Amino acid sequence: MQRRPNHLPLTVLTLALMGILSTPAAAETNTDDRLKALEQRLNTLESENRTLKDQVKQTEQKVEATGNQMDRIASQGGSTNSATSIGGYGELHLNKLKNRKAGGTNKDELDLHRFVLFMGHQFDESTRFFSELEVEHAMAKDTATGSSGVVAVEQMYLDFTVSEAMSVKAGLMVMPVGIISETHEPPTFYGVERNPVETNIIPTTWREGGVAVTARLADTITVDGMISSGLATTAAKNFAVRDGRLNGASAKAKDPAYTARLKWTGLPGIELATTLQRQTDISQSVETTAGAATLYEAHAVLNHGRFGLRTLYAAWSLDGSGPKAVGADKQNGWYVEPSWKFTEQWGVFVRRSSWDNRAGDVADSRYRQTDLGVNFWPHADVVVKLDYQNQQVPGGQDEYDGFNLGLGYQF
Repeated sequence: MQRRPNHLPLTVLTLALMGILSTPAAAETNTDDRLKALEQRLNTLESENRTLKDQVKQTEQKVEATGNQMDRIASQGGSTNSATSIGGYGELHLNKLKNRKAGGTNKDELDLHRFVLFMGHQFDESTRFFSELEVEHAMAKDTATGSSGVVAVEQMYLDFTVSEAMSVKAGLMVMPVGIISETHEPPTFYGVERNPVETNIIPTTWREGGVAVTARLADTITVDGMISSGLATTAAKNFAVRDGRLNGASAKAKDPAYTARLKWTGLPGIELATTLQRQTDISQSVETTAGAATLYEAHAVLNHGRFGLRTLYAAWSLDGSGPKAVGADKQNGWYVEPSWKFTEQWGVFVRRSSWDNRAGDVADSRYRQTDLGVNFWPHADVVVKLDYQNQQVPGGQDEYDGFNLGLGYQF
């Protein structure tokens, strides 16, 4: 078999010689290209550097201008802290009530009952300020009709966070008693008017100047303790507790009040609470026939699905011959209020109330009232209310039956 000649070694040798002869020229060409590319890159970096320097200079100018502006604001007494917040609530009432007392005057009235502004400020993580400024009945004085309203500071206090489980408040505060004393914005309760028991017995909105401590135990129990100014009711006021509120306005502070509340929220939608208050002299030592006063209060709030229930009992015990002489040594009241929300916007309720500011006498002085109505919330913070009330009152007293229409909001 004849073998074919192998030309591969010759071919490889030829290619190798050509590569060796051509390498210097190729290397020289690649070096020139790399030098040109490097020069272009250096030019680009220099341009970017000039741009960065200009941006830094502009930023420094902006920072300086901002600092000057902040100095001007501070010198004018302004604040650049966004921790300041505002809010408020209000309610407009239309009352169409017939007075069943012989010769009594009906109540046909449209009233801007309350207009309240909140203002708060967060100084730091542990120090806050809170306040409420209230205007009742639209104006302080109507010279045309002779009717009077109220312009008042409802609350003004500092809140200090001591730890996750404890805080301290100092200033003018609503009392930690009852259901609506601390939460009384119109969208949060049923009925146009606040319930009569927490109006006449507790009485909401009751505020005093003092110091309060709140301790939270195991996320289910809250304990509140408060030392404050007290009520100052006298024989001229028949020792009615509501008429003894001084609201922090040059309030007599000879005889302080001590308040303690225990609240349990161990199950979702359930609140159980009780309050005890002791005041050393209900008249602030004005009446020699009056003495110490003690308030007992207990309530339960249940919200389960669409069903709601509120019930409360409160009672005063007043020492001294003065309160006893007019039956005011015992004052008490209770109410039960079931409710049902058909939807998030519609809810109905019925409430039965009973209260007596002269329960210590033998005469019938007890008031009873039944309310039923509907709330409509077009927004969670806006409410329209309509209810019917029926009263049974002691003989000779005003007895109002009829309808109430209300509009309320909070923000």
